[in-house]
Amino acid sequence: MNTATITSTLFSPVQAGRASEEVALQIEAAIVDGRMPSGERLPSERVMQSQFGTGRGVVREALKILKQKGLIEVRKGAKGGAYVRELEVSNVSESLALFMKQHPVEPEQLIEFRETMDRTITTLAMTHGTREEKEELLEEAMRLEILLREDEPDLLVTSELDRQLNIMLARMARNPLFEWVMRALQMGFNSHDYALYQNPRFRDRAAANWSDTARALRDGEIMRALGFISHHYILLRQCIAENDTLPQDAEFLQEDQP
Repeated sequence: MNTATITSTLFSPVQAGRASEEVALQIEAAIVDGRMPSGERLPSERVMQSQFGTGRGVVREALKILKQKGLIEVRKGAKGGAYVRELEVSNVSESLALFMKQHPVEPEQLIEFRETMDRTITTLAMTHGTREEKEELLEEAMRLEILLREDEPDLLVTSELDRQLNIMLARMARNPLFEWVMRALQMGFNSHDYALYQNPRFRDRAAANWSDTARALRDGEIMRALGFISHHYILLRQCIAENDTLPQDAEFLQEDQP
């Protein structure tokens, strides 16, 4: 079946006025509900003009809207044209991260949200995570603890490891929504320096807390794991109160969990 035939069953003529928006919405609906799968080439502009009963300018404006939304990509060359783009976790997380940067919330709200999410993720991870994943999480948490106990720890290295630990834990929950949100949280704020890790008085305790949480998770001790998560956020609140003022970009949020 050729593209023109397929298109005739997908799209219908649009009305003048907001024609480009309506064209974009029809194509978006076809992409979202799977009628136009990832990697499929959209009909030519000429074919879409015929199907939508509109001009080339309207079709091009609609394609521009879809491209801005990240739903299609335009390729050049012999096989050029507009193609349905495959959305990946990184695309979703980047958009959510950008939104969070533009709409900051109160520090306590961020901490409250993170603590609630971490407790849920940890409970699911204990149930769905494999033994190998739990062992790896513990190994990496212990590596973070060792790095942070150095006289002058490299906060760039440790912050990246801390970020990966959070994503590893979220992945173990076996629910993609938690992983998407966790990735967004890790991207949404500058993750190079956390309040707890910057402060020598809290650094060792925060690092040890990650290891304690991962060990309890590996050993199937859910109440201990949840207790360590709560302790992490107690330390965080104490650290912020001691600093009196928060980091300008609310980096502490990145402070991951355990």
